[in-house]
Amino acid sequence: MKQYRIAAIPGDGIGTEVIAAGIEALAASAKRDGGFALSFDRFDWGTDRYKKTGRLMPEDGLEQIRAHDAILFGAVGAPDVADHITLWGLRLAICQPFDQYANVRPTRILPGIVSPLRNVTGPELDWVIVRENSEGEYAGVGGRVHKGLPEEAATDVAMFTRSGVTRIMRFAFALARSRPRKFLTVVTKSNAQRHGMVMWDEIAAEVAREFPDVNWDKMLVDAMTMRMTLRPETLDTIVATNLHADILSDLAAALAGSLGIAPTANLNPERKFPSMFEPIHGSAFDITGKGIANPVGTFWSAVMMLEHLGQPVAAARLMRAVEFATANKSLHTPDLGGRAMTKDVTRAVCEAIAGDNR
Repeated sequence: MKQYRIAAIPGDGIGTEVIAAGIEALAASAKRDGGFALSFDRFDWGTDRYKKTGRLMPEDGLEQIRAHDAILFGAVGAPDVADHITLWGLRLAICQPFDQYANVRPTRILPGIVSPLRNVTGPELDWVIVRENSEGEYAGVGGRVHKGLPEEAATDVAMFTRSGVTRIMRFAFALARSRPRKFLTVVTKSNAQRHGMVMWDEIAAEVAREFPDVNWDKMLVDAMTMRMTLRPETLDTIVATNLHADILSDLAAALAGSLGIAPTANLNPERKFPSMFEPIHGSAFDITGKGIANPVGTFWSAVMMLEHLGQPVAAARLMRAVEFATANKSLHTPDLGGRAMTKDVTRAVCEAIAGDNR
């Protein structure tokens, strides 16, 4: 029997609630499948630890999780700690050293969920957004000088390297090739950003020659927001920079019905380091402790984790269980307009896994 060690990092806010739900669903998946086992090591990293020690994760944190097969991450952030401290202190402190350069965010309208877009019911909105996850606008290059003085200056430098852009472009073209439509949209802002974004366009054209069976087009990011809302059926696989894809994927989740259902995989495709899987909804302190957090984003992230671990049968079974739950409006949490509790959705998904005979 194949054994997998998972590092569980609930983090802050509702992260603790949805990761607990995710572990339940994953345990049910392993039990139902019978061909693999999962063990979970839990790490209490986050803002509570920061307030006590000055660090969100210990100095040897990466060494503690380096040997795990995957990481299940909840959320990070608290109202009384600056966001740049929490992001760079935990999430990016894992993503960047582990070279998780491909951030993959599938979006589609799940059964029983209504899109805010008119006349869109499902097949018209089925996308995967690929976000460059290691450099670009979030490279961390820049600084501040003359703090507090009238001439204070601050810079954030978007760093694009040929190797970084080439590898994410190849990843995106390969992913597009694996999907039925074999269609990729490359998003940039090369009319205004005439250096890095122009290089993105040039490298996209170069890599496209390696994938003659993949059709592709390109869009400026501002026009892309209109295309996503007015012509969703014209899109399939999308690749964009760290910042642009971060924004577009939140829009995509909202168009699919709720941020609470959206998953993320932070992949190191070469598997030199563990990959990390997380819902995109954030710590949501306004609902923390109320038991109403939507666990679907975590369940869907767990589906992606099982696929990455090489367990496609269990992944498909968990996804069917998620769709069974979303199709039942009595299992909709408040973000979807319902009254269900986190525990209700979790119980229903675990029961659906156990009862699935396929």
